[in-house]
Order: sequence, then structure tokens, then C-alpha cells
Amino acid sequence: MEWLTQIWTDLVALFGGQVWLLLLLSILTVTVVFDVVQRYVLKIVHLRLLKTNHIWIDSFVDAARAPVSFFIWVTGLVLALTTTITQFAVYTEIVPFILSFKSTILTLSFGWFAIRLVQRLEFHLKEIAREDDRLDEVTVEAFAKIIRLLVFILTILFFLNAFGVSLTGLLAFGGVGGIAIGFAAKDLLSNLFGGLMLYMDKPFTVGEWIRSPDKEIEGTVEEIGWRRTTIRTFDKRPLYVPNGIFANIAIENPSRMDNRRIKETMGIRYADANKMRVIIKDVKNMLRNHPDIDNNQTLIVNFNSFGASSLDFFIYTFTKTTNWIQFHEIKQDVLLTVNDIVESHGAEMAFPTRTLHIEATSEVEEVKSS
Repeated sequence: MEWLTQIWTDLVALFGGQVWLLLLLSILTVTVVFDVVQRYVLKIVHLRLLKTNHIWIDSFVDAARAPVSFFIWVTGLVLALTTTITQFAVYTEIVPFILSFKSTILTLSFGWFAIRLVQRLEFHLKEIAREDDRLDEVTVEAFAKIIRLLVFILTILFFLNAFGVSLTGLLAFGGVGGIAIGFAAKDLLSNLFGGLMLYMDKPFTVGEWIRSPDKEIEGTVEEIGWRRTTIRTFDKRPLYVPNGIFANIAIENPSRMDNRRIKETMGIRYADANKMRVIIKDVKNMLRNHPDIDNNQTLIVNFNSFGASSLDFFIYTFTKTTNWIQFHEIKQDVLLTVNDIVESHGAEMAFPTRTLHIEATSEVEEVKSS
């Protein structure tokens, strides 16, 4: 310990007796050293945890890196500032406020740490949700937002309490003020609660195609926020829908279809009426044997009506795929195969025609009169 005493004596002599300046530089030096050491240690631990795939423990370590650095620096700067104020005896009245702020440093650091931790846990849980159907990305995001909001509010309350603000009075004012704000921001609250209901009920998730028969809403969901939902329409325009609207309209979610339906009416000529039964039979057999048609669903092929220019039969069946592009490929194949079946029996698909019948007696009378 004698060498430390000697070093300190030499430094005091070097600074010409200005001990306060020596203390100031010492505080800043120690602050830098502590910050560099903690950054190095936490970085090493972080990299080793990543290599060993301990992602959950690493979330705590990685989340603590910046808040710990913040805590060290603010503590060092507060000590340096109070040392300077004490030495020059100026603005001494703000020292109690600085010390009060010092007591909140840990609270602010912990709040920041908690928010960063939630962000990292949310990221890892979303990765798991992409591979595990028991966990939903939207639910993870909703809970993460709620926890971050609670942490933020609690941090602010403790911060205000450190400066002498009564939490009881603040909460009482918040109760009365909340009523007034509720009336003034009715639409905003409606959208916030609407967003909460979307997270809980999950009528749709990000990436799904939705449409509403009540409103001109159709497209792919890009983001579900607290106040609004962003939908990308099929012509690539962004559509921003306030969440409160979803509580009052019906929503269809084609992305969750089990099958896609083929429902078509086709007609043959009246001249081919005697071939209708065999055509219907062959079309039905073709659909039953088609590899992309789901035979566990309803399958109907029947003569339907006497049309103005055709004998109509209809096809009602479901494909196995729900993919929009593949569905149209299958539908095209089915319709062309039906046309092949009709032609294979010497029949033709009907189109609008008109037949004019002229009585023979009329022709004879016209010849005589001429």
C-alpha cells in the first residue's frame, strides 16, 4: 500500500495541490476502465454462449450490455459533476436533485434492460413459432408489446417517485384524467382495443390474404399494429385500416381454406341430347380419378336445365390445393378434359344459336302469288 500512497502524493504534487482536478480525472479514468472491462467480459460471454447455442441465457447477457454501460457512465458523470460543484461552490442547490437522479439510475438501467430482454426473447420465440404450430407469432408479438408497455410505465412511475412525485396522487389523477381522455380519444382507444382483440382472437395473421364483404378491403396482411393494420392490396397499394373497424365488419380469410371449389355450368347442343347421360357419367368418373380433386369433399355432376341454346349440366367439386395459381392450373385441366370428353362422343359444346322454321304451305302460297 505504500507504493499507492507514494503515487498519490506524486500526483498531488504534479497537479499543484489541485486535488479536485485529480479526483475528477481519477473518476473519469475509473469510469472508462470499468466500462471497457465490462464490455470486453460481456462480449466474450456473449460469443461463447452463441457458440454453445445457449440462446436463452445469452438473451440476458446481450440485453445487459448497453444498460450496464449506461449505469457506469451516468454514475461516473454524476460523481464528477458533484465534485466540481462542491469545489467551486456554485449551483449547490441542484446537488440534491442530482443525487436524486443518481438514485434512479439503477431503475432506468433495469427498465432498459427489461425492454431489451423482451425484444430478444420475442425474436427467439418467433423463430420457434415458425417451426412449432403450438406457438403463434402474433400471440408472441402481442405479449411482448404488453410487457414492454408495462415495463415502460413502471419505470416512469419509479422515476417520478424518485423526484418526490406522489404515486398515490398520480394514480388518482390518472383515474380522473383517464375518464376525460377516454371521451376525448374514443376512436384511439377503440383502435387500441381493436388491436388487442386481433391479437387475442387471431382472425388473421401477418402474411394471410383477407377480404371483407362489407368494406372494400382485400389483400395480404403486412403488419398488425396497436392502432392500425397494414394490408397490401393485389395492385400493390398499401391499405391502412384502423383496428376498430374490424369489430364491426365481417372478415373472410381465404388463406385458411381447406380446399378450393370448382363450380361451373357447361352446355351441349340440343342435337346431342341423347349423349347427355354418357357424357355426365364420363365427366364424373374423370373427376373421381383426377389426382388433384379431393374425393372426400362433395362431388356433383348433373344435368341442370334446358337453356335457351343448350342443354346445361354443372360441375361442383373441390381441389386438394388451396394455392391460387395451382388451383387455376387444375381448373384449366378439368375444363379442357370435359371438352375432350364431349368431343369424344361426337357432341359439341353449345353456343348461342337461333333456328328458323319455315312452313312448307307458306312457301307454296308465296310462289302462287308471285
